[in-house]
Amino acid sequence: MIEEEGIVAEIDGNIAKVAILKKSACEQCAVSSVCHPGDQEYLEATNPLGAVKGQKVKVVVAPQMYLKASIILYGIPMAALIAGAIIAKNIALPYVGDARSDLWAFIGGAFCTFVSFLFIRSYNKKVEKTQKYKPVIVDILA
Repeated sequence: MIEEEGIVAEIDGNIAKVAILKKSACEQCAVSSVCHPGDQEYLEATNPLGAVKGQKVKVVVAPQMYLKASIILYGIPMAALIAGAIIAKNIALPYVGDARSDLWAFIGGAFCTFVSFLFIRSYNKKVEKTQKYKPVIVDILA
């Protein structure tokens, strides 16, 4: 489980906006500005415990959801790029020859990647309405 601690900043029905606290290990890390780019990072989480604004809470993200989201965001576009490039090169090879088929491979790969991003965007809009991928508040600390 990926656990973070934070303070509830806002409540909107069953969803809480939680300000994530930087851990002490983050201060020593050379790439902490990548994970925590600003002074305050917010996370939307489901609030089954009924936490209120100002309370310190523990938020958990299930690892399988994190892995699934990573595959959707990185794996699908990469597979679309490779598949589009291979298909476009094989289709273009008999028509334009070996020299120009690489250009068509690039165009086909770029097009398929673009289409995959459109697919991911529409999927994200559908999933955003559910609470399937949202982190969950599992404990009220203070």
